[in-house]
Amino acid sequence: MASFPPQPAAILDPSMVTTALELPGYRIVRNIGVVRGIVVRSRNLFGTIGAGLQTLIGGNITLYTQLCEKTRQDAFVMMAQHAAQAGANAVIMARYDANELMQGVTEVLAYGTAVVVEKI
Repeated sequence: MASFPPQPAAILDPSMVTTALELPGYRIVRNIGVVRGIVVRSRNLFGTIGAGLQTLIGGNITLYTQLCEKTRQDAFVMMAQHAAQAGANAVIMARYDANELMQGVTEVLAYGTAVVVEKI
């Protein structure tokens, strides 16, 4: 029986994830298919107030920048875990997508094609 949340799995080496169609120095020997990592986050009250104060000053809203970076990083890790669980050792054509599900709640999706590669 599976436990929830899922236990951490092996993760791919981040250098084996690319936005390109191939990894230089490697040959794709098997295409496993699409893998993804999805994270849904909301802003907390204190972060919203702090970011609101930062907007008065202008410039980079660091509280939101940090939240976005952490969310993207978490989605990337989930995608890499999904790929490793499927038997891949690389991901090509990696992408991010983000959607606002409701005010203050955002979904970040990291996705790509899981493949098995071997050194040329």
